[in-house]
Amino acid sequence: MGKTKHPEIERRLAHMKATARGAGIKLTHQRFEIFREIAASAEHPDVDTVFRAVQARVPTVSQDTVYRTLWLLRDLGLATTLGPQGDGVRFDANLDQHHHYVCVGCGLVRDFESTDLNALRIPESVNRLGSIVEAHVEVRGLCARCQKSRKAPPADAAKPQRKGTMP
Repeated sequence: MGKTKHPEIERRLAHMKATARGAGIKLTHQRFEIFREIAASAEHPDVDTVFRAVQARVPTVSQDTVYRTLWLLRDLGLATTLGPQGDGVRFDANLDQHHHYVCVGCGLVRDFESTDLNALRIPESVNRLGSIVEAHVEVRGLCARCQKSRKAPPADAAKPQRKGTMP
């Protein structure tokens, strides 16, 4: 991926540079490319996805470097984590208040905004559990693509099988 032109991605990259500099963290080419990958992605990628994408541009990057850098970015407040989501933790460089739609069929994750959900009052029972750092809503369902590709299950598929019986 060459130099990005999207203003939001550029804002995220500039914020990452300033935050790393302010924390005394060396911003290596590999670290920058790893952040660029999640900053430019709407997919909320996991470590393996980031590794494959960055390795295509920076063949010398290791999976360990990607893993450590993603957690460093999270620790610096430059990314948040979602998950675990089946295969593992996913990373999100969008730090603006937003929520997530997760497809239970294919794992697609997309951001969405809602002023109604932003104003959601946390129940007192949750406050009694401990302090709250942040809250967001994760909505789960079947994305449009999965809905289209789903076929009606065979009539006998809906019948639960008892343990020890054969279909």
